[in-house]
Amino acid sequence: MSTKHQETHAEAKTGLEAEPLAEASESPMKAKGESAESGTEPAEAQPTRPEGAEAEPETSEEDSRLSKLEAELAKVREELSSVNDKYLRKLAEDANFRKRMIREKEDGQRFAVSALLCDLIPVLDDFDRAIGSAETQKDYAVLHDGVLLIRRQLGSVLESKYGLSRFESLGKPFDPNHHEAVAMERGAPEDGDEAIVAEEFLPGYGLHDRIVRTAKVRVRMPAPREAASGAQGGAPDEKQDTN
Repeated sequence: MSTKHQETHAEAKTGLEAEPLAEASESPMKAKGESAESGTEPAEAQPTRPEGAEAEPETSEEDSRLSKLEAELAKVREELSSVNDKYLRKLAEDANFRKRMIREKEDGQRFAVSALLCDLIPVLDDFDRAIGSAETQKDYAVLHDGVLLIRRQLGSVLESKYGLSRFESLGKPFDPNHHEAVAMERGAPEDGDEAIVAEEFLPGYGLHDRIVRTAKVRVRMPAPREAASGAQGGAPDEKQDTN
């Protein structure tokens, strides 16, 4: 085969190989043009995610919710501890208050008469001075006057500071609220129809508007009406008999 014939055969072979390459290069361009004409874009390749990538948001959300619950629990525990401390402190204060009130009540009962006793101490001093003077002078009149002065002083203190007053009963109508009859006697017709206090054995005392001790008295009872009427009727009869 000649050299010229070999060259012709190589060109033909080269032309045959170039045609498929040209068709292959034209197909992507043709597909791109078709897609542009139809208005659709070619689907892009989605990036691949590693395994476990979707579980991360859920885990972080659970951790956030758990942290929130733990914070709320800590706050509730703190409030509960504060309320418990206040409750225990209140119980202790109430217990101390009750003990203090009981102690003050007992002290009040024990020392309730302290003011009265302080006022009676000067009276005791006066009694001591009167007794000492009577022993020195041996004078009954001086002792009598001293005791009378002390009695007036004591009565004045009790009446002015404490409201203790003595009420008179002799010659007054008998009142069971003020008097206690320890003895009785029959009265005369001229004494009237009302029971009268004839004698006072012990005086009565009142504290403000309340009787603290009734007076012990002897009561003179009125004469019976029949006896009185009989006495009045018998006198004319005797007078008539004399005539």
